[in-house]
Amino acid sequence: MRLLYDIGIRFYWLVALLISPWNPKAKLWLEGRRHWYAKLQGALGRDEKVIWFHCASLGEFEQGRPVIEGIRELLPGRKILLTFFSPSGYEKRKDYSGADYVMYLPLDTRKNAHKMLNLLSIEMAFFIKYEFWYHFLKQLRSKEVPVYLASGNFRPGQLFFRWYGSWYRRFLDLFTHIFVQNKDSEKLLAGIAYHRVSVAGDTRFDRVHELKQTPFSHPALEDFGKDSPIIVAGSTWEKDEQLLAHAYSELGEQVYWIIAPHELSEGHIRSLQDRFPGSVRYTELKEEVPNGCRVILVDTIGKLSFLYRYGALAYLGGGFGKGIHNILEAATYGSPVIFGPEHAKFSEALELSSLGGAFPIESETELLLTIRQQLENPKLLKTTSQIASNFVSERVGATSVILDKVCIKSQTNLL
Repeated sequence: MRLLYDIGIRFYWLVALLISPWNPKAKLWLEGRRHWYAKLQGALGRDEKVIWFHCASLGEFEQGRPVIEGIRELLPGRKILLTFFSPSGYEKRKDYSGADYVMYLPLDTRKNAHKMLNLLSIEMAFFIKYEFWYHFLKQLRSKEVPVYLASGNFRPGQLFFRWYGSWYRRFLDLFTHIFVQNKDSEKLLAGIAYHRVSVAGDTRFDRVHELKQTPFSHPALEDFGKDSPIIVAGSTWEKDEQLLAHAYSELGEQVYWIIAPHELSEGHIRSLQDRFPGSVRYTELKEEVPNGCRVILVDTIGKLSFLYRYGALAYLGGGFGKGIHNILEAATYGSPVIFGPEHAKFSEALELSSLGGAFPIESETELLLTIRQQLENPKLLKTTSQIASNFVSERVGATSVILDKVCIKSQTNLL
C-alpha cells in the first residue's frame, strides 16, 4: 500500500506539472515548492526550537489560528513554522505575522520528510482537521516529536473505517493525540480501537468569537442602511449572484446590500456593477456612501468577517456549487444565515438549521420568501438572531482544551 501511496503522490505532482501552463493554481502549487529547502534553511536555524503547524488551505488555517496564537503566547521563545498544501491558503496568508516562516508543504516523499525534519529542531507539530501525510508523520514519530491533530472531523466513509483501510489506520497511530470536534468522531475512532482522543470542539467557534470582539469600523458604513436593514452576502458565486440580483430587483428600497464575491477579478467586479446598478466598490468608499447607493461590492480580501456585523441577515455563497462557506463568521454577530442546498457535509449548517437560526433555500423564490419572512417580522428576526448568536457563544472553548493538554505534554510528558 505504501508503494501505491507513493505512486499516487508522484502522479498528483505529474498532473499538476502537465496542466500548469493553463491552470494558474497548478502553476502556483509547483512554483511555490521550488527551492523549498534552501529557502527554509535561510529562514530558520538548526538551533532554534520550532513548532510546526500544517493546514491544507485557508479554511483549515482559520481553524488552526487560535491554537497558533495561543501557543505563541504560552511559548514565546519558539519559532512558528506554518505550511500550506494549496495556493488558496498560502497566497492569502503568506504574510501572516503570527508565524516566523510560511511556506508550501513539500511533496510528501520519504526524501523530503527526511531532509526537512533533519534540518529543523521541531519541538511539536500540529496538523489541522483532515491532513494526513504519511512520510512526514512517520519521520516525526521516528524523531519522537509530539504530533497532534487539531479540530479533527471524521466520517464513516473515510478510508480509516473501511474494511480495506488497515494501512491508512497506521496514519492515526502516528499521532500523539487527536483532538476531535464532536462525539461522533470519537465513537468512530473508538470503533477501530483508537483511544488517544479528546473531544475538544471546533476551534472555529473560538476564532469567530474573537473576531466579534475585535474593533472594526468604517465611517461610510455607520450611516449605511440607517433606514432599512442590511443583508451581507459573503463568498458568492455566479449562481448565488443570480439569485441575489433577483432579490435586489424585487425588494427595491426595502433592503441595503453588502456583497463580497468569491471571485475578485476586475472583470467580475465590473459584471457585478452592471448586475447591481448604482453599486459602489468598497475600496472606493470615502466618508459617506454615495446618495442612492444601496449595494456595496467588497472588492478586497480580509474584510468580510468584520463586515458581517452590519447585517440583519446573511447569505453564504457556495451552496449551489461544491459547498457553502463558513457560516460561523456571520452567526457570531447574531445574523440568521441563508444558503443553498449543498450543505450536508457541514455539521454546523445542519445543526443551526435544525435550531431555527439558518435557512437552506433552493430557488430565487425561496430566497425572496425567506428574506421577507425575517425582515417583515421583527419579533421573529430577534428570535432567530439570538439563536444564531447563542449557537456560537455556547460552543467556544476548544482552543483552551487543546492548549491545556498540549502544555501538560510539553511540561510533564503525560500524554
